[in-house]
Amino acid sequence: MNVSNSINKLSSNAPVNKVVAKPVQKEVPADAPKQLPVTDRVELSGAVSNLLKTLKSGGDVRAEKVAAIRQQLQDGTYEDDHKLDVAADRLLDDLLK
Repeated sequence: MNVSNSINKLSSNAPVNKVVAKPVQKEVPADAPKQLPVTDRVELSGAVSNLLKTLKSGGDVRAEKVAAIRQQLQDGTYEDDHKLDVAADRLLDDLLK
């Protein structure tokens, strides 16, 4: 008797059956409320909210500097890693004050 072939009553000529998984369909009553779609949401901290209010009110914004940077971004000449690092550091410093 060959032990390896007798385990779980398998033999070398046993057929291989395809396994098919069927998704479970959950039945929902017709009068059940519809679920709202999941949407992304952004919440701003107090510091950022104050910064946005300041920017929207026009206070402490150098329009010519903003216009020059906006033009560089459109031209594709602004994306310099050093500039981005400096800008991020300055922004964090301002937010942490």
